[in-house]
Amino acid sequence: MPTILVLEHDPSDPVQRLGDWLVEAGAELVICRLHAGDPIPAEFDGLVCMGGRMNAWDDDATGWLADTKRLLRRAVAAGTPTLGVCLGAQLLAVAEGGTVQKGANGPEIGAYLAAKRDAAAADPLFGPVPMTPDVMQCHEDEVTVLPAGSTLLLSGTGYPHQAWRQGRAAWAVQFHPETTAATVREWAREHGVAQGPRLGPMLDEAADAAAQVWRDVAHRFVAVIAQPPAARATLPITAVR
Repeated sequence: MPTILVLEHDPSDPVQRLGDWLVEAGAELVICRLHAGDPIPAEFDGLVCMGGRMNAWDDDATGWLADTKRLLRRAVAAGTPTLGVCLGAQLLAVAEGGTVQKGANGPEIGAYLAAKRDAAAADPLFGPVPMTPDVMQCHEDEVTVLPAGSTLLLSGTGYPHQAWRQGRAAWAVQFHPETTAATVREWAREHGVAQGPRLGPMLDEAADAAAQVWRDVAHRFVAVIAQPPAARATLPITAVR
């Protein structure tokens, strides 16, 4: 049974249903609540880095972010299957030399659509994903420049870098596959957004539609972890332009 280390940065964004899907696929989870002072375990087969309200560059205010970025760099270099979610995606980008800034188009909160890029067809996680999957968002910062060695997999109209693979076994998603409509509405209230079309029935429909898509992606992530490392070395890397 593969062991997945889950890095939790904020009690408001635990692994939620993503954790259920990973366990359902045969993984054992080790939850590391960094915000509570948990030490980072030394041994694991896969890594999931969750979201949070802090900024990816906020090392001075959030004491564990520098260690997290070092861990992400080591995971990418070692070929350890890794998944970064929202803040986790931004941390992965910064760790590998990309750029994260305050989003020029304002926050994305609620239900959105993303669009697959051609490179996603050959990706073991995103190949079977629909052409325009539903995604649930809650972020104010954006990845403005992807790092070298990344392959863009999903784009959006407001922010183009919605999902990418870093190297051959690390994936990043700007959105929140793990969450529910109720949690997104709670996050929206914390951001001072009480209502809007992206938080109405559209959000419930998106959450239902997204559940099957991202459940299957979680299962494929566990399948990648179960592969021998040599099998991951065949993945193509498409340069981002």
